[in-house]
Amino acid sequence: MTFSVVARDPVTGDMGIAVSSCILAVGRAVPSARPGVGVVAVQARSPRGTGHVLLSGLAEGTAPSVLVRRAAHAAEDQDRQLAVLAPSGAVAADTGPGSFPVSGHLLGEGWSVQGNMLTSPEVLPAMAEAYEAARGGLADRLLAALTAGQDAGGDLRGRQSAALLVVSGEPATEEDDGVRTDLRVDDSGDPVAQLRVLRNLQRAYDERDYETLALFAPEGARDLYAALAASRRGDRAAARAALEAVRARPGWSAWLASMAGDSRLAAVSRLLG
Repeated sequence: MTFSVVARDPVTGDMGIAVSSCILAVGRAVPSARPGVGVVAVQARSPRGTGHVLLSGLAEGTAPSVLVRRAAHAAEDQDRQLAVLAPSGAVAADTGPGSFPVSGHLLGEGWSVQGNMLTSPEVLPAMAEAYEAARGGLADRLLAALTAGQDAGGDLRGRQSAALLVVSGEPATEEDDGVRTDLRVDDSGDPVAQLRVLRNLQRAYDERDYETLALFAPEGARDLYAALAASRRGDRAAARAALEAVRARPGWSAWLASMAGDSRLAAVSRLLG
């Protein structure tokens, strides 16, 4: 009913999971993660509390292979499918004998792909190949694997939801909660494609890509980003027009005044001064 990939970035130590399924809000059901502790995928008919149990085992220092082996011995979980990843990159997975065909998992160096009720046996190899060939940050490599799985057929029943979760390999602190990416598409005709859109939008916010945000940010905020983009280009007329459009929106003029000390808006003011 679900296909997913869990992996660790050997450079940054970040850990993550990308998953898609023909159920509502798969991001609530399958992935569990804790910064500095690990990432878990709980699929098929595994009890929903299994993710918490597995993360607790990782927190206690139990190896993923041991945790998976314990779960494999639970007779009541014959339809389960699990993948467990530790901050060290150690990874283990198991597909219960009662899991829905086509089902299975593949393991690599610091990663695992798994799925059940797939359209064909080609889905998992396509995901593994795409992950290993992908470049960029962990979130983008996870998305590449998920996209390849969907392109190879994905869930036999169809498409509905997808999720992408990346956490730090180090424990959370007061200054850093350790969550690098947490994106979900709960109900969509093409959730993996929508998840890629969200990831691109997140990147635009992170990188202050004002040109992209001027096109895809929520209505209202687009004018603000258009002003910032024009300021960066040195386009005085476009910056003035966009800023005037922002001021014309109810409440935004007072917000702009409160943000007078913001370095980004100061650059617009200098251009128009």
